[in-house]
Amino acid sequence: MNRWMAVALLGLLAGGAVAAPKPCEELKAEIEVKIQAAGVTSYTLEIVPNDEVEDPNMVVGSCDGGTKKIIYQKNGN
Repeated sequence: MNRWMAVALLGLLAGGAVAAPKPCEELKAEIEVKIQAAGVTSYTLEIVPNDEVEDPNMVVGSCDGGTKKIIYQKNGN
């Protein structure tokens, strides 16, 4: 029975780690890698507070516990 309790405890701890909010700079870096892998060369990613988001279609991520958004804009061509 102790074995099952240990497994359950580890499962709860692992679940908490997955649900932990990401820091904005870490999430922004991950998004940049994906954008560059798609071949996009001219773009802007910006971290802004939720109340400064003007176009929800530009939001590509949420960070710092949902208090900030990362917005994407393709530049030029």
